[in-house]
Amino acid sequence: MLGLVCKTYDGIKSLETYGTEGNIDKKSGIHGLGGSIGKLLHGRFTVFCLENIRPFSGEVVIDDPQRYLMLRKPRLPNGESPPGFLGFAVNMILMDQAYLSCLTPHGHGLRETLFYSLFSHLQVYKTTADLRRAIPFINDGAVSLDGGILRPNGSFCLGDRKDVEVKFTVALSSGDSNTPGSITEMEEQVKLKNWEKERLVEDIKREEDLLKQVKDSFSNQKQQLLDYITQSPAGKRVQGSPTIRSPATPGSNPFAATPGRNPFTSTPGSHPFATTPGGSPFAATTPGGHPIAATPGSHPIAATPGNISFAVKPPHMR
Repeated sequence: MLGLVCKTYDGIKSLETYGTEGNIDKKSGIHGLGGSIGKLLHGRFTVFCLENIRPFSGEVVIDDPQRYLMLRKPRLPNGESPPGFLGFAVNMILMDQAYLSCLTPHGHGLRETLFYSLFSHLQVYKTTADLRRAIPFINDGAVSLDGGILRPNGSFCLGDRKDVEVKFTVALSSGDSNTPGSITEMEEQVKLKNWEKERLVEDIKREEDLLKQVKDSFSNQKQQLLDYITQSPAGKRVQGSPTIRSPATPGSNPFAATPGRNPFTSTPGSHPFATTPGGSPFAATTPGGHPIAATPGSHPIAATPGNISFAVKPPHMR
């Protein structure tokens, strides 16, 4: 038997392609893959589409990574389960860590969709005798570990079990297994790490593509800005204008006076506005046009003798 599981309907369409007359193209899809490895597909096979499966409508155990379904166990009048009852088949499947994160677009896992559609409320008993005693409490069929089968419609499957088409291996408990539990645990961790690695590689590649797009966009905008600056009239004026330098020497103040000297002070012993002998550009003239120059030691405003209009009298003569 061959059974396939696809997440979407597009995956199912890619498994087989058909010719103009409706014949299956044996060179494409899963038929081409089987032929390439030397295993031809004959007959029909079943394919499940997760997005089209009606999920379990009840609640699941959220705090358990296996997401077991919360199904009501069969109870005797005394409140106990029937003898030999082991559980529901849908909850007796131990899922690999790599498949626990496989969810539909609506957030349902494989146990809620695929396995529930296959097993529903199928009960599992230890022996066929236990199964037959619990028939009043069975609604959706039951199986036993020794090969007993009760179908949901109430019919039994009897006969020799040697030619059974489908067989399930029984996982041994940690106490019966010769393989150390740590090795099995490490194998599961390796599978989980490989799955996480594949996801990280995909995320890194996606981020690198986004980074490349941002860099290309930045380079284009930068080049456009440079072209605009060089071609605009304002940019040309800024680039062609000469540099105006200060006439002062480096480190000097062009407006500073001589060190140690006040530019507005006069020489020692002289009046800042006094004239020198021989005439001053500030000296007055007489009515006849002669300059009135002050002599050394005299008052700069005092006129020469004979010119009373500019003479300054001492205080005792006033």
